[in-house]
Amino acid sequence: MTFDRKMRANAVCAVLAGLALRIFLVARFPVSDSGDSPFYIQLATNWLRNGIYGFPIHGLLTPVDMRVPGYPALIAAVFAVGGNSPRSIMAAQILVDLATCVVIALIAARLAPPSLRRRVAIAALWIAALCPFTANYTAVVLTETLTIFLTALATLVLLETDLLSNAVLDSWSHTRRWFLAGIVVGFGTLVRPETPLLLFAAAIVLLIKCWRPSNRPNLARIFLLLALGVALPILPWVARNWHTLHEWQPLAPRYSELPGEYAPLGFNAWTNTWLWRYRDVYLITWKLDDQEISMDDIPPSAFDSPEERDRVCNIFDQYNYTLTLSREQDEALGEIATERTRRYPLRTYLRIPLLRSLTLWFSPRVELLPFSGHLWPLRDEWQDDRKDFEVTLALVLANGIIIALAIAGAWIARRSPGWAFLLVFILLRTWFFTIFVETPEPRYVLECFPDVIALAAQVWSVRFSSLPPARDVWSDERSAESAP
Repeated sequence: MTFDRKMRANAVCAVLAGLALRIFLVARFPVSDSGDSPFYIQLATNWLRNGIYGFPIHGLLTPVDMRVPGYPALIAAVFAVGGNSPRSIMAAQILVDLATCVVIALIAARLAPPSLRRRVAIAALWIAALCPFTANYTAVVLTETLTIFLTALATLVLLETDLLSNAVLDSWSHTRRWFLAGIVVGFGTLVRPETPLLLFAAAIVLLIKCWRPSNRPNLARIFLLLALGVALPILPWVARNWHTLHEWQPLAPRYSELPGEYAPLGFNAWTNTWLWRYRDVYLITWKLDDQEISMDDIPPSAFDSPEERDRVCNIFDQYNYTLTLSREQDEALGEIATERTRRYPLRTYLRIPLLRSLTLWFSPRVELLPFSGHLWPLRDEWQDDRKDFEVTLALVLANGIIIALAIAGAWIARRSPGWAFLLVFILLRTWFFTIFVETPEPRYVLECFPDVIALAAQVWSVRFSSLPPARDVWSDERSAESAP
């Protein structure tokens, strides 16, 4: 794919616009002291200064495995070069995110008919550069920016293997690409442990498309190459945990508990029967073992009867006295969760996950911004804080436009190689975070945004165009490439 002078100027303008947006966000809305940010910074600082990947426990610097080391490694590298400043991390993340915009443009071009790749790539570059939802995370010390980049890069490598082409199973020509895809996902796993979902999506597509007896040996070879690639970056971390902590821990504990602590499984099971709004995460889940939990903040949908509400009220009255959820209290909440699920199984296993998926995808995404994210009731919100209302509405519209374009682009690109892979990954990641993760945080689907933006850009492949369907164009290209 080559660019003429006008296209290059357009691409440069998109990158500069993206740079300006990210510099503005870092200067105006930096976040380095909330959530997991201080923890990541402390891990990186202790690792850099003392050679110990850990933090103080009872006054003693202790090795831990509570977080995989990929993101603290980036922070430590930035601190070693640019000084111990959160702004230096954000500056590095700006560069990483701009690189992600370029990768997204290449993904979009890979989906488009050959004669329209440049147009689609430029459209994707502009959308990615100006997307406020991914750009916003360059201004916070969290894993999202790096994970999005590695996920996008792995997606591009997988698309370059001709993922949906049977020809890829008949030769060794793409061996290095499969192995490289596994390596990139392995590094992504060291940043966010759920990154291998990308390979599960690829495996699902391959099995559906190519599951025939004659293909099974080649499928086994591909899966082995992917597994070896993923394992290679992770092995040093596994060896460290075995040597230092004397435990088999390939990633990190799911609930990041310290020695002697326990995971509140009963509490989590109870919230899984009713919690789907992001505001309830702030009011309930993130207060556990830290602040009082008020019964007034728990919505009526959390109770099936006045008697059940009284049981929960009694548990939290005891909790609020100590600000520590005991095992007995946790088990009592687990019993209530079991009863609620037995009573209405579709609520726990279908209705709540569906509602959580709406939270993940149709949120104003203002969690890092000093805005409420509230639009209702319209008149009250407009009168109380007009600026807050306008920003929230603008972000809701921007999110809706990007998703609408992606849906239209997915339909346009439905016959292009790789289309099914992107959709399966989006659906798989959404399903995973609505079923297995207790807090529906909108940031969890940002790793899907490279695919969403690449699909959205496909709308530009039909503007003022009377070309034949994408399948015909791709077939012509493959025939030309295979010709002597």
